[in-house]
Amino acid sequence: MTLPKQPLSTLQVLACGATIVTLSMGIRHGFGLWLQPITQAQGWTRETFAFAMAIQNLAWGLSGIFAGMLADRFGAFRVIIGGAIFYALGLFGMAYANTPLLFSLSTGVLIGVAQSGTTYAVIYGVIGRNVSPDKRSWAMGVAAAAGSFGQFLMVPTEGFLIGQFGWQQALVLLSSAALLMIPMAWGLHEPGFGGSTPPVRDQTIVQALREAFKYPSFQLLTAGYFVCGFQVVFIGVHMPSYLKDHGLSPQVASYSLALIGLFNVFGTYIAGVLGQRMPKKNILAFIYFARAIAISLFLLVPLTPMSVYVFSATMGLLWLSTVPPTNATVAQIFGVAHLSMLGGFVFFSHQIGSFMGVWLGGYLYDKTGSYDIVWYISIALGVAAALINLPVKEATIARHRTEGALAS
Repeated sequence: MTLPKQPLSTLQVLACGATIVTLSMGIRHGFGLWLQPITQAQGWTRETFAFAMAIQNLAWGLSGIFAGMLADRFGAFRVIIGGAIFYALGLFGMAYANTPLLFSLSTGVLIGVAQSGTTYAVIYGVIGRNVSPDKRSWAMGVAAAAGSFGQFLMVPTEGFLIGQFGWQQALVLLSSAALLMIPMAWGLHEPGFGGSTPPVRDQTIVQALREAFKYPSFQLLTAGYFVCGFQVVFIGVHMPSYLKDHGLSPQVASYSLALIGLFNVFGTYIAGVLGQRMPKKNILAFIYFARAIAISLFLLVPLTPMSVYVFSATMGLLWLSTVPPTNATVAQIFGVAHLSMLGGFVFFSHQIGSFMGVWLGGYLYDKTGSYDIVWYISIALGVAAALINLPVKEATIARHRTEGALAS
Protein backbone atom coordinates (compact mmCIF):
# COMPACT_ATOMS: atom_id res chain seq x y z
CA MET A 1 0.00 0.00 0.00
CA THR A 2 1.19 3.55 -0.74
CA LEU A 3 0.80 5.52 2.48
CA PRO A 4 0.06 9.26 2.59
CA LYS A 5 3.24 11.32 1.99
CA GLN A 6 2.71 13.25 5.21
CA PRO A 7 0.91 11.05 7.77
CA LEU A 8 -0.95 12.69 10.61
CA SER A 9 1.08 13.23 13.77
CA THR A 10 0.79 10.55 16.42
CA LEU A 11 -0.35 13.13 18.97
CA GLN A 12 -3.15 14.38 16.70
CA VAL A 13 -4.34 10.86 15.89
CA LEU A 14 -4.37 9.82 19.53
CA ALA A 15 -5.98 13.02 20.82
CA CYS A 16 -8.86 13.01 18.33
CA GLY A 17 -9.25 9.24 18.20
CA ALA A 18 -9.20 8.90 21.97
CA THR A 19 -11.84 11.61 22.40
CA ILE A 20 -14.16 9.90 19.90
CA VAL A 21 -13.72 6.51 21.55
CA THR A 22 -14.22 8.06 24.99
CA LEU A 23 -17.64 9.40 23.98
CA SER A 24 -18.76 6.44 21.91
CA MET A 25 -17.70 3.69 24.30
CA GLY A 26 -18.46 5.72 27.41
CA ILE A 27 -22.10 6.24 26.46
CA ARG A 28 -22.71 2.60 25.54
CA HIS A 29 -21.10 1.23 28.71
CA GLY A 30 -23.82 2.83 30.79
CA PHE A 31 -26.77 1.28 28.96
CA GLY A 32 -27.21 -1.29 31.74
CA LEU A 33 -28.35 1.56 33.99
CA TRP A 34 -31.43 1.97 31.80
CA LEU A 35 -32.57 -1.67 31.96
CA GLN A 36 -34.83 -1.40 34.99
CA PRO A 37 -36.09 2.19 34.50
CA ILE A 38 -37.16 1.49 30.91
CA THR A 39 -38.65 -1.97 31.47
CA GLN A 40 -40.58 -0.77 34.52
CA ALA A 41 -41.86 2.37 32.78
CA GLN A 42 -42.89 0.51 29.63
CA GLY A 43 -44.08 -2.70 31.30
CA TRP A 44 -41.60 -4.81 29.29
CA THR A 45 -39.64 -7.91 30.33
CA ARG A 46 -35.90 -7.89 30.72
CA GLU A 47 -35.67 -10.08 27.63
CA THR A 48 -37.22 -7.24 25.58
CA PHE A 49 -34.49 -4.84 26.67
CA ALA A 50 -31.80 -7.50 26.34
CA PHE A 51 -32.96 -8.42 22.83
CA ALA A 52 -32.64 -4.79 21.67
CA MET A 53 -29.14 -4.64 23.14
CA ALA A 54 -28.32 -7.93 21.44
CA ILE A 55 -29.52 -6.51 18.12
CA GLN A 56 -27.34 -3.47 18.79
CA ASN A 57 -24.25 -5.60 19.18
CA LEU A 58 -25.06 -7.68 16.12
CA ALA A 59 -25.76 -4.56 14.02
CA TRP A 60 -22.52 -3.04 15.29
CA GLY A 61 -20.53 -6.09 14.27
CA LEU A 62 -22.15 -6.57 10.86
CA SER A 63 -22.07 -2.93 9.83
CA GLY A 64 -18.53 -2.67 11.18
CA ILE A 65 -17.30 -4.72 8.24
CA PHE A 66 -18.70 -2.19 5.77
CA ALA A 67 -17.68 0.78 7.91
CA GLY A 68 -14.14 -0.60 7.78
CA MET A 69 -14.28 -0.94 4.00
CA LEU A 70 -15.54 2.62 3.63
CA ALA A 71 -12.90 3.97 6.03
CA ASP A 72 -10.12 2.16 4.14
CA ARG A 73 -11.39 3.57 0.84
CA PHE A 74 -12.64 7.09 1.65
CA GLY A 75 -10.99 7.85 4.99
CA ALA A 76 -12.16 7.49 8.56
CA PHE A 77 -13.36 11.05 9.12
CA ARG A 78 -16.40 10.71 6.86
CA VAL A 79 -17.41 7.43 8.46
CA ILE A 80 -17.08 8.93 11.95
CA ILE A 81 -19.29 11.92 11.04
CA GLY A 82 -22.00 9.58 9.78
CA GLY A 83 -21.66 7.43 12.89
CA ALA A 84 -22.03 10.43 15.21
CA ILE A 85 -25.26 11.50 13.49
CA PHE A 86 -26.67 7.97 13.72
CA TYR A 87 -25.67 7.84 17.40
CA ALA A 88 -27.59 11.01 18.20
CA LEU A 89 -30.67 9.80 16.32
CA GLY A 90 -30.52 6.38 17.99
CA LEU A 91 -30.31 7.81 21.52
CA PHE A 92 -33.20 10.16 20.81
CA GLY A 93 -35.23 7.24 19.47
CA MET A 94 -34.32 5.16 22.51
CA ALA A 95 -35.83 7.85 24.71
CA TYR A 96 -39.19 7.96 22.96
CA ALA A 97 -39.68 4.45 21.54
CA ASN A 98 -42.99 3.15 22.95
CA THR A 99 -43.07 -0.33 21.40
CA PRO A 100 -40.52 -3.17 21.47
CA LEU A 101 -40.12 -2.88 17.68
CA LEU A 102 -39.29 0.84 17.75
CA PHE A 103 -37.01 0.26 20.71
CA SER A 104 -35.11 -2.45 18.82
CA LEU A 105 -34.83 -0.26 15.72
CA SER A 106 -33.47 2.77 17.60
CA THR A 107 -31.52 1.18 20.44
CA GLY A 108 -30.54 -1.84 18.38
CA VAL A 109 -30.08 -0.97 14.74
CA LEU A 110 -29.37 2.79 14.75
CA ILE A 111 -26.99 2.82 17.70
CA GLY A 112 -25.35 -0.40 16.54
CA VAL A 113 -24.59 1.10 13.13
CA ALA A 114 -23.41 4.29 14.83
CA GLN A 115 -20.94 2.41 17.02
CA SER A 116 -19.43 0.65 14.00
CA GLY A 117 -18.33 4.02 12.65
CA THR A 118 -17.11 5.58 15.90
CA THR A 119 -15.15 2.87 17.71
CA TYR A 120 -12.08 0.70 17.44
CA ALA A 121 -12.08 -0.80 13.93
CA VAL A 122 -12.21 2.61 12.26
CA ILE A 123 -9.96 4.40 14.76
CA TYR A 124 -7.39 1.60 14.67
CA GLY A 125 -7.24 1.85 10.88
CA VAL A 126 -6.11 5.47 11.24
CA ILE A 127 -3.59 4.48 13.90
CA GLY A 128 -2.24 1.65 11.75
CA ARG A 129 -1.70 3.95 8.77
CA ASN A 130 -0.16 6.84 10.69
CA VAL A 131 1.80 5.31 13.59
CA SER A 132 5.02 3.39 12.99
CA PRO A 133 5.01 -0.37 13.73
CA ASP A 134 7.38 0.03 16.69
CA LYS A 135 4.74 2.18 18.44
CA ARG A 136 1.54 0.70 16.98
CA SER A 137 0.58 -1.67 19.81
CA TRP A 138 1.27 1.07 22.37
CA ALA A 139 -0.84 3.57 20.43
CA MET A 140 -3.71 1.10 20.19
CA GLY A 141 -3.42 0.61 23.95
CA VAL A 142 -3.76 4.36 24.46
CA ALA A 143 -6.91 4.47 22.31
CA ALA A 144 -8.41 1.52 24.16
CA ALA A 145 -7.53 3.13 27.47
CA ALA A 146 -9.45 6.20 26.33
CA GLY A 147 -12.53 4.05 25.83
CA SER A 148 -12.05 2.73 29.33
CA PHE A 149 -11.70 6.22 30.73
CA GLY A 150 -14.93 7.04 28.94
CA GLN A 151 -16.62 4.27 30.89
CA PHE A 152 -15.19 5.55 34.16
CA LEU A 153 -16.26 9.11 33.32
CA MET A 154 -19.60 8.50 31.62
CA VAL A 155 -21.22 5.75 33.72
CA PRO A 156 -21.43 7.85 36.92
CA THR A 157 -22.43 10.82 34.76
CA GLU A 158 -25.25 8.82 33.21
CA GLY A 159 -26.37 7.64 36.64
CA PHE A 160 -26.38 11.28 37.78
CA LEU A 161 -28.38 12.37 34.73
CA ILE A 162 -30.98 9.66 35.31
CA GLY A 163 -31.31 10.68 38.94
CA GLN A 164 -31.57 14.39 38.19
CA PHE A 165 -33.57 14.51 34.96
CA GLY A 166 -35.19 11.08 34.62
CA TRP A 167 -34.20 8.32 32.23
CA GLN A 168 -35.89 9.89 29.19
CA GLN A 169 -34.35 13.36 29.38
CA ALA A 170 -30.98 11.80 30.25
CA LEU A 171 -31.01 10.03 26.88
CA VAL A 172 -31.86 13.29 25.09
CA LEU A 173 -28.87 14.99 26.73
CA LEU A 174 -26.61 12.12 25.68
CA SER A 175 -27.97 12.45 22.16
CA SER A 176 -26.62 16.01 22.06
CA ALA A 177 -23.30 14.92 23.55
CA ALA A 178 -22.83 12.34 20.78
CA LEU A 179 -22.64 15.14 18.21
CA LEU A 180 -19.38 16.33 19.82
CA MET A 181 -17.66 13.52 17.92
CA ILE A 182 -18.16 15.41 14.65
CA PRO A 183 -15.53 18.16 15.20
CA MET A 184 -13.08 15.52 16.45
CA ALA A 185 -13.50 13.61 13.18
CA TRP A 186 -11.91 16.45 11.22
CA GLY A 187 -8.68 15.85 13.11
CA LEU A 188 -8.54 12.39 11.52
CA HIS A 189 -8.84 13.67 7.93
CA GLU A 190 -5.91 11.82 6.32
CA PRO A 191 -4.09 13.10 3.24
CA GLY A 192 -4.64 10.85 0.24
CA PHE A 193 -8.20 9.85 1.16
CA GLY A 194 -11.49 11.10 -0.17
CA GLY A 195 -10.24 12.14 -3.60
CA SER A 196 -11.17 10.72 -6.96
CA THR A 197 -8.18 8.34 -6.93
CA PRO A 198 -8.19 5.72 -4.16
CA PRO A 199 -4.98 4.78 -2.33
CA VAL A 200 -2.93 2.19 -4.23
CA ARG A 201 -2.75 -1.24 -2.59
CA ASP A 202 -1.07 -4.57 -3.31
CA GLN A 203 -4.34 -6.48 -2.88
CA THR A 204 -7.95 -6.10 -3.77
CA ILE A 205 -10.58 -6.47 -1.06
CA VAL A 206 -11.43 -9.95 -2.32
CA GLN A 207 -7.79 -11.03 -2.27
CA ALA A 208 -7.30 -9.69 1.24
CA LEU A 209 -10.39 -11.49 2.53
CA ARG A 210 -9.47 -14.76 0.83
CA GLU A 211 -5.99 -14.62 2.31
CA ALA A 212 -7.22 -13.83 5.83
CA PHE A 213 -10.00 -16.39 6.03
CA LYS A 214 -7.71 -19.18 4.82
CA TYR A 215 -5.10 -18.32 7.47
CA PRO A 216 -5.53 -20.44 10.64
CA SER A 217 -4.27 -17.74 13.02
CA PHE A 218 -6.92 -15.31 11.76
CA GLN A 219 -9.56 -17.95 12.42
CA LEU A 220 -8.25 -18.51 15.96
CA LEU A 221 -8.17 -14.79 16.76
CA THR A 222 -11.71 -14.47 15.45
CA ALA A 223 -12.95 -17.38 17.56
CA GLY A 224 -11.30 -16.03 20.71
CA TYR A 225 -12.85 -12.61 20.21
CA PHE A 226 -16.31 -14.20 20.32
CA VAL A 227 -15.68 -15.03 23.98
CA CYS A 228 -14.56 -11.49 24.78
CA GLY A 229 -17.85 -10.12 23.49
CA PHE A 230 -19.94 -12.71 25.32
CA GLN A 231 -18.35 -11.97 28.69
CA VAL A 232 -18.06 -8.19 28.73
CA VAL A 233 -21.49 -7.38 27.31
CA PHE A 234 -23.27 -9.85 29.56
CA ILE A 235 -21.57 -8.33 32.60
CA GLY A 236 -21.90 -4.73 31.42
CA VAL A 237 -25.64 -4.93 30.74
CA HIS A 238 -26.85 -7.38 33.40
CA MET A 239 -24.54 -6.63 36.33
CA PRO A 240 -26.65 -3.72 37.70
CA SER A 241 -29.78 -5.88 37.76
CA TYR A 242 -27.87 -8.88 39.15
CA LEU A 243 -26.66 -6.78 42.07
CA LYS A 244 -30.08 -5.22 42.70
CA ASP A 245 -31.67 -8.70 42.68
CA HIS A 246 -29.33 -9.61 45.54
CA GLY A 247 -30.28 -6.59 47.61
CA LEU A 248 -27.43 -4.22 46.78
CA SER A 249 -28.14 -0.55 46.11
CA PRO A 250 -28.07 1.05 42.64
CA GLN A 251 -25.04 3.06 43.76
CA VAL A 252 -23.06 -0.15 44.13
CA ALA A 253 -23.87 -1.00 40.51
CA SER A 254 -22.83 2.44 39.30
CA TYR A 255 -19.57 2.28 41.25
CA SER A 256 -19.01 -1.24 39.96
CA LEU A 257 -19.23 -0.21 36.29
CA ALA A 258 -17.14 2.88 36.99
CA LEU A 259 -14.42 0.77 38.61
CA ILE A 260 -14.37 -1.51 35.59
CA GLY A 261 -13.80 1.57 33.43
CA LEU A 262 -11.14 3.04 35.72
CA PHE A 263 -9.05 -0.12 36.01
CA ASN A 264 -9.48 -0.85 32.33
CA VAL A 265 -7.59 2.37 31.62
CA PHE A 266 -4.56 0.68 33.17
CA GLY A 267 -5.31 -2.78 31.80
CA THR A 268 -5.62 -1.71 28.16
CA TYR A 269 -2.57 0.54 28.34
CA ILE A 270 -0.47 -2.20 29.93
CA ALA A 271 -1.65 -4.70 27.30
CA GLY A 272 -0.64 -2.28 24.54
CA VAL A 273 2.81 -1.73 26.04
CA LEU A 274 3.40 -5.45 26.63
CA GLY A 275 2.34 -6.12 23.04
CA GLN A 276 5.53 -4.37 21.88
CA ARG A 277 7.70 -6.60 24.08
CA MET A 278 6.25 -10.11 24.19
CA PRO A 279 4.08 -12.46 22.10
CA LYS A 280 0.60 -11.02 21.92
CA LYS A 281 -0.98 -14.48 21.83
CA ASN A 282 0.36 -15.12 25.34
CA ILE A 283 -1.16 -11.85 26.55
CA LEU A 284 -4.54 -12.88 25.14
CA ALA A 285 -4.38 -16.38 26.63
CA PHE A 286 -3.58 -14.92 30.06
CA ILE A 287 -6.43 -12.41 29.87
CA TYR A 288 -9.08 -15.01 29.02
CA PHE A 289 -7.87 -17.49 31.64
CA ALA A 290 -7.69 -14.77 34.30
CA ARG A 291 -11.28 -13.76 33.51
CA ALA A 292 -12.45 -17.33 34.09
CA ILE A 293 -10.72 -17.39 37.48
CA ALA A 294 -12.08 -13.97 38.48
CA ILE A 295 -15.68 -14.93 37.66
CA SER A 296 -15.33 -18.24 39.51
CA LEU A 297 -14.08 -16.54 42.67
CA PHE A 298 -16.79 -13.88 42.43
CA LEU A 299 -19.48 -16.57 42.48
CA LEU A 300 -17.85 -18.47 45.34
CA VAL A 301 -17.36 -15.66 47.86
CA PRO A 302 -20.24 -13.94 49.71
CA LEU A 303 -21.76 -11.11 47.67
CA THR A 304 -21.00 -7.81 49.41
CA PRO A 305 -20.19 -4.32 48.15
CA MET A 306 -16.51 -5.01 48.80
CA SER A 307 -16.51 -8.28 46.84
CA VAL A 308 -18.26 -6.48 43.99
CA TYR A 309 -15.65 -3.72 43.96
CA VAL A 310 -12.74 -6.19 44.02
CA PHE A 311 -14.30 -8.18 41.20
CA SER A 312 -14.96 -5.01 39.19
CA ALA A 313 -11.39 -3.78 39.60
CA THR A 314 -10.03 -7.19 38.56
CA MET A 315 -12.33 -7.46 35.55
CA GLY A 316 -11.48 -3.87 34.69
CA LEU A 317 -7.82 -4.81 34.24
CA LEU A 318 -8.95 -7.56 31.84
CA TRP A 319 -11.98 -5.83 30.26
CA LEU A 320 -10.88 -4.33 26.93
CA SER A 321 -7.25 -5.34 27.29
CA THR A 322 -7.88 -7.92 24.54
CA VAL A 323 -8.43 -5.13 22.00
CA PRO A 324 -4.86 -3.79 21.47
CA PRO A 325 -3.11 -7.20 21.14
CA THR A 326 -5.86 -8.60 18.91
CA ASN A 327 -5.83 -5.70 16.46
CA ALA A 328 -2.05 -5.29 16.60
CA THR A 329 -1.69 -8.98 15.72
CA VAL A 330 -3.97 -8.58 12.70
CA ALA A 331 -1.88 -5.59 11.56
CA GLN A 332 1.35 -7.47 12.15
CA ILE A 333 0.24 -10.49 10.13
CA PHE A 334 -1.55 -8.83 7.21
CA GLY A 335 -0.32 -5.22 7.16
CA VAL A 336 -2.40 -2.04 7.40
CA ALA A 337 -3.83 -1.64 3.89
CA HIS A 338 -7.11 -3.35 4.81
CA LEU A 339 -6.78 -3.16 8.58
CA SER A 340 -10.15 -1.49 9.28
CA MET A 341 -11.96 -4.08 7.17
CA LEU A 342 -10.15 -7.12 8.62
CA GLY A 343 -10.53 -5.69 12.11
CA GLY A 344 -14.22 -5.33 11.34
CA PHE A 345 -14.53 -9.02 10.51
CA VAL A 346 -12.75 -10.04 13.71
CA PHE A 347 -14.97 -7.66 15.63
CA PHE A 348 -18.06 -9.14 14.02
CA SER A 349 -17.24 -12.38 15.84
CA HIS A 350 -16.91 -10.34 19.05
CA GLN A 351 -20.37 -8.92 18.45
CA ILE A 352 -21.94 -12.31 17.77
CA GLY A 353 -20.61 -13.25 21.20
CA SER A 354 -22.04 -10.00 22.57
CA PHE A 355 -25.42 -10.85 21.07
CA MET A 356 -25.39 -14.27 22.71
CA GLY A 357 -24.19 -12.97 26.07
CA VAL A 358 -26.68 -10.15 26.49
CA TRP A 359 -29.64 -12.04 25.01
CA LEU A 360 -28.99 -15.28 26.93
CA GLY A 361 -28.69 -13.23 30.10
CA GLY A 362 -32.20 -11.85 29.66
CA TYR A 363 -33.71 -15.05 28.24
CA LEU A 364 -32.37 -17.41 30.91
CA TYR A 365 -33.20 -14.96 33.68
CA ASP A 366 -36.82 -14.83 32.54
CA LYS A 367 -36.90 -18.64 32.32
CA THR A 368 -35.06 -19.52 35.54
CA GLY A 369 -35.14 -16.35 37.67
CA SER A 370 -31.33 -16.44 37.89
CA TYR A 371 -28.21 -15.50 35.96
CA ASP A 372 -26.24 -18.51 37.24
CA ILE A 373 -26.21 -20.52 34.01
CA VAL A 374 -24.77 -17.61 32.02
CA TRP A 375 -22.06 -17.06 34.62
CA TYR A 376 -21.04 -20.72 34.27
CA ILE A 377 -21.01 -20.47 30.48
CA SER A 378 -18.74 -17.40 30.77
CA ILE A 379 -16.25 -19.37 32.86
CA ALA A 380 -16.12 -22.27 30.39
CA LEU A 381 -15.73 -19.95 27.42
CA GLY A 382 -12.87 -18.11 29.13
CA VAL A 383 -10.87 -21.30 29.49
CA ALA A 384 -11.62 -22.27 25.88
CA ALA A 385 -10.51 -18.85 24.55
CA ALA A 386 -7.24 -19.06 26.48
CA LEU A 387 -6.44 -22.37 24.79
CA ILE A 388 -7.56 -21.15 21.35
CA ASN A 389 -5.13 -18.22 21.30
CA LEU A 390 -1.99 -20.16 22.19
CA PRO A 391 -1.38 -21.61 18.67
CA VAL A 392 -1.65 -18.21 16.93
CA LYS A 393 1.34 -17.35 14.69
CA GLU A 394 2.13 -13.66 14.75
CA ALA A 395 4.78 -13.48 12.01
CA THR A 396 4.04 -11.40 8.91
CA ILE A 397 2.39 -13.56 6.30
CA ALA A 398 4.52 -14.58 3.31
CA ARG A 399 2.95 -12.92 0.31
CA HIS A 400 4.03 -13.15 -3.34
CA ARG A 401 3.71 -9.73 -4.90
CA THR A 402 2.06 -9.62 -8.30
CA GLU A 403 3.24 -7.28 -11.07
CA GLY A 404 1.88 -3.84 -10.49
CA ALA A 405 -0.11 -2.68 -7.50
CA LEU A 406 -3.82 -3.34 -7.51
CA ALA A 407 -6.32 -0.69 -6.57
CA SER A 408 -8.97 -1.79 -4.10
